[in-house]
Amino acid sequence: MDVTQLCSLPATDLSRLVRAGEVSPVEVVDAALQRVEQLDPQLHAFVELTADRARKRAREIADAVARGEDVGPLAGVPVAVKDLIATAGIPTRSGSPAYRDFVPDEDDVVVERIVAAGAVVLGKTTVPEFGYSAVGHNPVSPTARNPWNPALTPGGSSAGSGIAVATGMSPVALGSDGGGSVRIPAAHCGVYGFKGSMGRVPLYPGCRDERYPGMSGWESLECIGPMTRTVDDAALMMSVLAGPDPRDRHSIPAGDVDWSTATAGDVRGMRIAFSTDLGYVAVDAAVRQVVTQAVQAFRELGCVVEEVDPGWPDPQDTFWRLVVADTDLTGMRELVERYGSEMSPHLVDLCSRRWTGEQLTDAVMARKAVANRMWRLMAGYDLLVTPTLTVPPFALGMQGPEEVDGRIVGSSAWLSFTQPINMTGQPAASCPAGMTADGLPVGLHIVGRHLDDAAVLRASAAFERARPWADRWPAVVQEQAGVQEQAGEPAGIGVMS
Repeated sequence: MDVTQLCSLPATDLSRLVRAGEVSPVEVVDAALQRVEQLDPQLHAFVELTADRARKRAREIADAVARGEDVGPLAGVPVAVKDLIATAGIPTRSGSPAYRDFVPDEDDVVVERIVAAGAVVLGKTTVPEFGYSAVGHNPVSPTARNPWNPALTPGGSSAGSGIAVATGMSPVALGSDGGGSVRIPAAHCGVYGFKGSMGRVPLYPGCRDERYPGMSGWESLECIGPMTRTVDDAALMMSVLAGPDPRDRHSIPAGDVDWSTATAGDVRGMRIAFSTDLGYVAVDAAVRQVVTQAVQAFRELGCVVEEVDPGWPDPQDTFWRLVVADTDLTGMRELVERYGSEMSPHLVDLCSRRWTGEQLTDAVMARKAVANRMWRLMAGYDLLVTPTLTVPPFALGMQGPEEVDGRIVGSSAWLSFTQPINMTGQPAASCPAGMTADGLPVGLHIVGRHLDDAAVLRASAAFERARPWADRWPAVVQEQAGVQEQAGEPAGIGVMS
């Protein structure tokens, strides 16, 4: 197979072909690295490319296949890893000058698991500083750019991971989602992003290790999840990632979801609550149109779709106060004192405010109110479906648009659909819903009941079969496919052995 063919295959096919000895993992990794060399100088998905390590790992897998050994369900599959996820021996800068030279001495649990399953880590992907925003720029690396229009944001905070998957630089990627940070770039980049139930995928040292201010936050909100081109690939990744670990006291037992069959079966008879605005959100007209048309697929599949107004107040202030409550403010303020002139202004502002105990405990009570309204809503439905985001991709350099559908909004109001689901801990996914008239992707947000990850995957797969998206590629990929460029270090990427 040539580079274009190899970079177009889903992980399920790649791992099957590698295990059968029909494709060499070395060829797979070389193709991925070539695609990175072709596209990343203009898109900046990667901040660290581990090319030599990846090729060495691929050769080891090839030798194991030749010996007839079991090489795991992700055999030879390249994986891009978000730069908030710890990787032993590989810089993990978290987009911050405070961690510019930081190299972890241990892997995150999820990295341990994908490597044990036969995956090949390609490198680390671009994030905003410590993940405290939903875009793709930070003070220490080039700004990540949307593959559908490089003048626009790819969304974040798993910005580079979304770009890598959307362009075939990597068939799958790891992201993390504290307020939508898997689902947001999935929507803006036109790929699939899955956030499991709270505790489904264990986290450590990220969010858990008190030694690392900035990296140790978001504990009650964060989930690590896969970003993929197909729903089957997400289920495959979850079969490797999910399951308890003693290092994460919030992790939950395994066994209630059969990941191997989760995408099978129809959705006839499912009851779906549908809302384009939750009763209070300003939503761009193009997004509303694309999502309304997309939801029709569920009616065609035999679902009962009812429009609802959940009736809860806007929880934006509550969400950010919960983030602060999860933050090591003492440690972060020390970083601000030392690096503040180099750090992201919005992050400096967040850490510098004098938060009161009442503000933070009021947020805890408000989260309980949202969770209670949510379970009461979901008692009558299998799924809640909304837009993933209120707007299509917007200009670089912003935290978010301040006007949507003719209304003045806060700079994070465009995240109004994703953030409450981190507050409740429910499983959720963003599916590519369609494109605007300007050729920009829009996401469809599918939310399941508490712990019902399988329903989200089944509905996602049914929607994918009804409205296929995996063969839709950005123009930048079509232009570069099969084009040989001179080898060399892509601009803005650290390359290590």
